[in-house]
Amino acid sequence: MPASSLRNIIVIGGSFVGRATVQELAKIVPPTHRILLAETHSHFHHLFTFPRFAIVPEHEHKAFIPYSGLFAGATDPTAHAVIQARVTSVRSEYIQLDREWQGTTRVPFDYVVVATGTRLSKPAAMDKDDKLSSVEYLQSHQDQVRRSKSILIVGGGAVGVQMATDLKEYYPDKEVTVIQSRDRVMPGFHPRLHEIIQARFDELGIRLITGSRVKVPADGFRSDGTPFDVELTNGSKVAADFVILATGQTPNNQLVADLKPSTPESLSVINPDNGFIRVRPTMQFLDEKYGNMFAVGDIADTRAQKAARPGAAQAAVVAKNIQSLIEGQTPQEKFAKGPGAIHITLGMQHNIIFRNPNPADSQIDPVIMEKNDGREDMNVESMWQRMGITVDNPRQYHL
Repeated sequence: MPASSLRNIIVIGGSFVGRATVQELAKIVPPTHRILLAETHSHFHHLFTFPRFAIVPEHEHKAFIPYSGLFAGATDPTAHAVIQARVTSVRSEYIQLDREWQGTTRVPFDYVVVATGTRLSKPAAMDKDDKLSSVEYLQSHQDQVRRSKSILIVGGGAVGVQMATDLKEYYPDKEVTVIQSRDRVMPGFHPRLHEIIQARFDELGIRLITGSRVKVPADGFRSDGTPFDVELTNGSKVAADFVILATGQTPNNQLVADLKPSTPESLSVINPDNGFIRVRPTMQFLDEKYGNMFAVGDIADTRAQKAARPGAAQAAVVAKNIQSLIEGQTPQEKFAKGPGAIHITLGMQHNIIFRNPNPADSQIDPVIMEKNDGREDMNVESMWQRMGITVDNPRQYHL
């Protein structure tokens, strides 16, 4: 069928959950439809490796994977396409791009899936869209870490915890301090996780300061290698010569900001309390006016943990429900929120799988699996395989 006559299913955002959505859709999409991934980056960004590759050298090029194998699971991979462009707005029948694609900035759709996630601070996310600039940034961050003697990490979430343990294990002579505004790290999880992390910090010699925030200067922190004092909101100061920000997640919701509720009494598309897109259990937008629009992953207001695993479950729900709509049926598949869980590294080899108790199963204790099978490159090669790329020569990691 000519591309011009195919019906479009557009996925906006090609990170972990967007990728999962595309690959789930590729299994079921009929020959009348094609999948279009709209993504600003030239390559898939393996976000989970960024905290380590910002410290440990020689693997950073593996964190950026071409999208060329993304549709390998489809019946006809050539029917689908990646649009490297920024979606500036989603309208009722089309998306608006910031640049032309196939001669237009407006791409119509039958169904659209918003998987734009949240904006993170560097080095947990990259500013640039091309691979070379991002690789160079990680290399420059590695150099800054190498030159620094005293490093302060702002934020006690997963990124801050992983960077602190990697840093102190890889560079045991450096002073590493973590500042956490709450009374414990990883506060979205059962307190037992904080206890495990605190014990690991003590073992490695990482200083943890809780219950206080860092005063971030308007022009940012110095990075010239000379020591300076970092002021905390509790009135104290911490000496450092390099500061790493590992805080905050801002929803990428601006592209749906202009969608109006179907009636004056209807709830807004975006939940003003948190910035996430309101969705039904079917992952469709809450407002019935937008029944052909879905949101998945971090941008969706599911009240579930913001993580890749629940996002992948949502992707499967979306694919089945789009299939139902194409077939003229009512979507029936629903996402069920489970207990929060995480697989987190606590050093180069040590890592744990931690899952909160599930009240539905009358659990009162978390599930904890401690492991020492970590690899320096975090087994990033397996993600290349999941992206449909077989690597026969290490030079291919530089593509």
